[in-house]
Amino acid sequence: MNPTPQPHINVTQAPDFRETYANSVQVRVSVWDFQLVFGVASSESPDQVTIKNHGAVYLSPQQAKALWNVLGQNLAQYEQAFGTLSLEPQTLNFPQGPIH
Repeated sequence: MNPTPQPHINVTQAPDFRETYANSVQVRVSVWDFQLVFGVASSESPDQVTIKNHGAVYLSPQQAKALWNVLGQNLAQYEQAFGTLSLEPQTLNFPQGPIH
């Protein structure tokens, strides 16, 4: 059997392409699709967190699974290179007292 030739893939960016930062991702699921809602979380105090959502991406279940596979592979490579990632919040010990 001859293997099926792979198509040449040409990747371009649309005129309205933009990059953005997110430190919050919410996942919403329905029978038909997955919705990833991206935002930025900030905190004015230890007991108050504000999330400003700025974009959403809808994926088919098949594409969501492909994304899960790719993210898993890339996270494994990242941890191999830079060390294990922790999902526990990091507390910063800032010095107390007056600032000069």
